[in-house]
Amino acid sequence: MSIVMTQVSPALIDAIGVAGFGLYVLNYTLLTFGRVCSRCITYFAINWVAASCVLVGLTASFNLASALIQVFWICISTVANLIRLRGRVQPRLPA
Repeated sequence: MSIVMTQVSPALIDAIGVAGFGLYVLNYTLLTFGRVCSRCITYFAINWVAASCVLVGLTASFNLASALIQVFWICISTVANLIRLRGRVQPRLPA
């Protein structure tokens, strides 16, 4: 993996990380304005992609605490979406 990362421009890696930040902000904004539900697959999917992008961005300038947060978000978002895809938990919209 390190060979692949050395061939990728650091500016591109940073741009991917910044895109992840943008997705986090977009997701929170969508949640705030009621465009997504915190129990919906979309919410967790956007969090998963955002965390993955930020984790890629961290390869250029590593920070253990930030990496652990991103790994947590990836794991919890994966579990949340698997639960929803299996139909165990149906999203309930606020009344």
